[in-house]
Amino acid sequence: MTTLPIRAALVLTLLFVAVTGLAFPAVVWAVGRVAFPEQAAGSLLRDADGRVVGSKLLGQNFSRPEYFHPRPSAAGAGYDAASSGGTNLGPTSDKLVHGILDDPRTKDVDESFLGFGDVAKRYREENGLAADAWIPADAATRSASGLDPDISPGNAELQLARVAKARGLDAGHVRRLVAAHTGERWLGLVGEPRVNVLELNLALDRAK
Repeated sequence: MTTLPIRAALVLTLLFVAVTGLAFPAVVWAVGRVAFPEQAAGSLLRDADGRVVGSKLLGQNFSRPEYFHPRPSAAGAGYDAASSGGTNLGPTSDKLVHGILDDPRTKDVDESFLGFGDVAKRYREENGLAADAWIPADAATRSASGLDPDISPGNAELQLARVAKARGLDAGHVRRLVAAHTGERWLGLVGEPRVNVLELNLALDRAK
């Protein structure tokens, strides 16, 4: 009498393992590979030589003047995909606003942290802006993931003159490249317009 419920439980367990652990993942994998091959492979981007240089879903650091710069990052030492995360600092945090200096007593660890005021100052200096010039929030604040692949169109516009000058390109040509790599709101309602930094910088390299 007791063997029947045990047998039924074992059969159901094996059935659910087969369906949820094998069949369902296999179907999802197959549909993804067939219907969305690019996304299923990680939305990888390649340079002019066909080498994979990153994913359009993950931000990476660009600091040279001939490239558009991404949003500041607090992921690990910066843009570390293995250590994604924000600062976890509140809006009233003195460290967030003013930053801290490195402790000379710990030579193997760099505890320095730029406050968003210092980040904003550096951004203005890099782009030849006045000390009191308005800049968008994403130019001076770190995101929750530290790996944002996009910047706002306003951020890109403020960097445009620097990039065009460094590359010897016409500003109008660079502006057209920015427009070509600007994503709009989904269905015209959801999200905000955004510029993918890696895609744009690769397009600039191809345009030289």
